[in-house]
Amino acid sequence: MPVITALARASHPAPTVVVTALAVLLAVGAGHGPGGTLLVGLAVLTGQLSIGWSNDLLDAARDRAVGRADKPLATGVLSTRAVALALGLTVAATVALSLALGVRAALAHLLLVGGGWAYNLGLKSTVVSWLPYVVAFAALPVVPWLALDPPVLPPWWMPAVGGLLGAGAHVVNVLPDLDDDAATGVRGLPHRLGARASGVLAVVVLLTGTAVAVLGPGGPVPAWAWAVLAGAGVLAVVSLGRPGRAPFHAAMAIALANVVVLLVRAA
Repeated sequence: MPVITALARASHPAPTVVVTALAVLLAVGAGHGPGGTLLVGLAVLTGQLSIGWSNDLLDAARDRAVGRADKPLATGVLSTRAVALALGLTVAATVALSLALGVRAALAHLLLVGGGWAYNLGLKSTVVSWLPYVVAFAALPVVPWLALDPPVLPPWWMPAVGGLLGAGAHVVNVLPDLDDDAATGVRGLPHRLGARASGVLAVVVLLTGTAVAVLGPGGPVPAWAWAVLAGAGVLAVVSLGRPGRAPFHAAMAIALANVVVLLVRAA
């Protein structure tokens, strides 16, 4: 049990659970039954586990250097061998489950997972650190739609919202670790822009995503959707005029609104 608990902590459980839950809800919205929805969820879950474990495995030395007590590999609670074994099994499961969705859906999902791996393997330290997030989140709504029989593409606005959400999520995810990353040589786009400019960028990108989610589907826009867009706009304006971490907190709130609007408008 201690090893299982440590593996769960090393898997980046919060984003793993959130992305998997989002994939399941998108599968339901696409029209999958229980079996198809479960298969999509399992494929995405194993892919996210592989991304989380590869991240901690590759970053173990950096995490030790900055004293990350929340990282089981860095503290020695979890062995490298255990993570490598779990990672190998998960990669194999990801490929098998992805292929079970169909060739087109498998390619889309493996592109998603490949984006996460590319980030871990070095793109996180470049000026295009945002690109893997954009690719992965844009591909997420594509997977369940291509897994239908026959495969179809989702409406254009869903990948667009996903890509914008991914760009904002990258910045929001990196902001709390800017100092630790700088100490270990990681210099992605948010590190180069600085905390303040990055917070502003996250708010603007995510607010654009909200607008696309509200207006993209076409037809009459529900009153609640207009209210969400107006609320996100007010939050953005207020936060951008304040110092400190206000843009960071506003970006997280707008990201949550984006997910809600995406799911409801996709239904």
